[in-house]
Amino acid sequence: MRLLTHNMLTSHVKGVKNGYPLGIEVVNVVVNEVDFNPEFISRMIAKVEWSALLKAAEQVGRSEGLPSEVIPDYEKDEEFLKKVHHVLLEVEVDEGSLVCPESGRKFPIKNGIPNMLLNEDEV
Repeated sequence: MRLLTHNMLTSHVKGVKNGYPLGIEVVNVVVNEVDFNPEFISRMIAKVEWSALLKAAEQVGRSEGLPSEVIPDYEKDEEFLKKVHHVLLEVEVDEGSLVCPESGRKFPIKNGIPNMLLNEDEV
């Protein structure tokens, strides 16, 4: 599961009012090289929740070099875009769990795929 995907997931367990951002418990992280596309990364930065991305990067041990806030004129800063590209697209949680911040419910991640299915009593 890429951190870009993580940034868009939330817990929908019955009764949960704030299921975002999900915590990450890591068993295995892999890094896969992906072609750098600065235009795509620039568009994605505007759509991601930056604080959630920072927290996720810390939880997987890949927050080095990321500033606490999005820098001004980031579209023109190739070094910044490459750091964000790496964290969003190249760092992948292969095995672990996503954890609902409110209920503590764990959603397993196996082979890079998060299982967000709910049990009948959680709907």
